[in-house]
Amino acid sequence: MIETKDTGLRGVQVADTKISAVDGEKGKLIYRGYDIETLAKNSTFEETVYLMLYETLPTRKELEIFKETLASERHLPVGIIRHMKKRKKTARPMDVLQSVIPMLADFDDTVLANTKGAQIKTSIKLIAKMPTIVAYWDRIRKDLEIRKPDETFGAAANFLYMLNGKMPDVQTAKDFDTCLVLHAEHSFNASTFAARVVASTRAHMYACTGAALAALSGELHGGANTAVMKMLFEIDKTERAGKWINSKLDAGERIMGMGHAVYKTWDPRAKILSGISEQLAKRTGNTKWYELSRKIETVVREELKKRKGKEIYPNVDFYSPSIYCVMGIDPDLFTPVFAISRISGWCAHIIEEKFAEAQPKAVIYRPEAEYVGRYCGLEGCMYMPLEKRE
Repeated sequence: MIETKDTGLRGVQVADTKISAVDGEKGKLIYRGYDIETLAKNSTFEETVYLMLYETLPTRKELEIFKETLASERHLPVGIIRHMKKRKKTARPMDVLQSVIPMLADFDDTVLANTKGAQIKTSIKLIAKMPTIVAYWDRIRKDLEIRKPDETFGAAANFLYMLNGKMPDVQTAKDFDTCLVLHAEHSFNASTFAARVVASTRAHMYACTGAALAALSGELHGGANTAVMKMLFEIDKTERAGKWINSKLDAGERIMGMGHAVYKTWDPRAKILSGISEQLAKRTGNTKWYELSRKIETVVREELKKRKGKEIYPNVDFYSPSIYCVMGIDPDLFTPVFAISRISGWCAHIIEEKFAEAQPKAVIYRPEAEYVGRYCGLEGCMYMPLEKRE
């Protein structure tokens, strides 16, 4: 029997999937057979979502219809908006998102329809509404008037419009769209696995995505990009980077955004995000955060090469903060923005878990554990009545 205890299931294959593949040695990420670099360069988020849900790239006509369908589902029920306006304005965005998503089930008459087609329709509703929830909450907590979704805008442009109250320029919208493509899916990470575990019980789509959001809200999963931005704020100037980093390394602390549990070379998403950050900085004239990120990357890689003799590379969370900050997105929204994209991958995995071709009967996840607690023999410990325990 394979020893799997205390490994976080690393290296243990728990299921088959047709959705994505990660090659950590070669630095490759594949969405349903397509290389992420190809998709980031040529595809849009809507096209990528279609690929996730329907397992193939759309024709021009199919994409037009799909975009119209997604756009039509962006609006939130009045009851949800009313609830959000009653929330404490200091509530964390991830907590708001995690609580609102399951509430959407109240407004979906087909929530318990257990066919693949019905599950795809529910997925479309979730993917369309997630950005609206995040943007609405940010404006509600800031006492700003909410901006209703504009169905003529693409997904990326519409979110930035709802968030900032103004239409972004074409290239900024394209850059954000690419970010959404890059974050859409990454195989069996903690949030995706959580969604699949709940899906294996045949819970509905909203419950499954609520579980994924719960996993993402933990600091060991989501939040790394927010931590990177906190680091950038703390260092503030490129000339301070060397001293700051060395003090952290001397103390045995890790530098957020550097290194990856799977990739042994460049995270392919980080390469693309680095380029977006650089071009966005040049185009807007706001170069501070990109230049500081580059300096940190250089120092960390040089120091770890010198100290441990090994190469380390940025991961997907390292350059996205410098992009989002310039786009007017607050740091505590970075993880919800990740969820805006990743919901497409979650939904695809939930559908796959429920309707896997190689799994003709329901199989609920049920791992084993070894009991290492108190042992008093086969008959158990002697029970002492309450009045005699003192």
